[in-house]
Amino acid sequence: MSIAKLTVLAAAATALSATTAMARDQVQIAGSSTVLPYASIVAEAFGENFEFPTPVVESGGSSAGLKRFCEGVGENTIDIANASRQIREKEVKACADAGVTEIIEVQFGYDGIVFASQQDGPAFSAFEPADIYNALAAKVVKDGEVVDNAYNNWNEFNSELPDAEIAAFIPGTKHGTREVFEEKVLLQGCEDTGAMKAFTDGGMDEDAAEDQCMAVRTDGKSVDIDGDYTETLARIQSNPNGIGVFGLSFYENNADKLKVATMGGVEPKTETIASGEYPVSRPLFFYIKKAHIGTIPGLKEYASFFVSDEIAGDGGPLADYGLVPTPDLADVQATVEGETAIEPASN
Repeated sequence: MSIAKLTVLAAAATALSATTAMARDQVQIAGSSTVLPYASIVAEAFGENFEFPTPVVESGGSSAGLKRFCEGVGENTIDIANASRQIREKEVKACADAGVTEIIEVQFGYDGIVFASQQDGPAFSAFEPADIYNALAAKVVKDGEVVDNAYNNWNEFNSELPDAEIAAFIPGTKHGTREVFEEKVLLQGCEDTGAMKAFTDGGMDEDAAEDQCMAVRTDGKSVDIDGDYTETLARIQSNPNGIGVFGLSFYENNADKLKVATMGGVEPKTETIASGEYPVSRPLFFYIKKAHIGTIPGLKEYASFFVSDEIAGDGGPLADYGLVPTPDLADVQATVEGETAIEPASN
């Protein structure tokens, strides 16, 4: 769908422009590298079609964006935090402690996490969570014993995988992607390999066992990437054996350079994520500082534009880029229009 002319949507907000003189007249956004391309598409179209400046969109990761969001209220703080995970209770409390007492949560769609490698690299075509766990976990079960992970090649624990050196590039701890990777891949693999049971049988409580399951090896086989997906892609391009963790949309826009593996026998694509069949997917969010609505020109108009049918719905530019639209888009639109804030953090 062309987004060059969205006159009907733009006209609805034109009359509201420039109603308040501000030292800052540009919406400022930061956060998830996964949400970054979607927010950038919307920001560019918004600047072209509305009488507001194009919003400034920065990356940095979900946690970093929410930390900036929770620094306080005022023109020296950002207006929106993008996140590839839901805001945590401790973050809501940190916001409240800094005076950010009303936060509008906008869950605008879904993205899948994929495992991709060089087009001409080893035949990485099918993974199970157990494979990723055995390759990357700090401790594994071998011959019935818990040992430090010393696997060098993928076929050492699964003969159907290539005889290729393990070299994985995974999201760093400040990325929302990391949390989903840990919970939906490492934890599941830990259970599937029997490592979780071995940890608890060895005397660990459940929390300690889960922490151990999510601990990754530190011998260089698994490398945290703190930058965005372009850094992960660069690492893979320089390492023929490299496997990287990406968002579905980034992979789809770089399919000429990468090939993707199934997870649990399911190919990652829009249809399998929308149906819930693909096991490694997550919702995407942005958070609005309600106190800035009516103060920062264009803030609510940008948010409304973002979740409009024409932008975030089926056939819109975000879906074209790889977003799986939420089936509850009408409810999301109502949340934005009603400026409905989430419940405050409990003391």
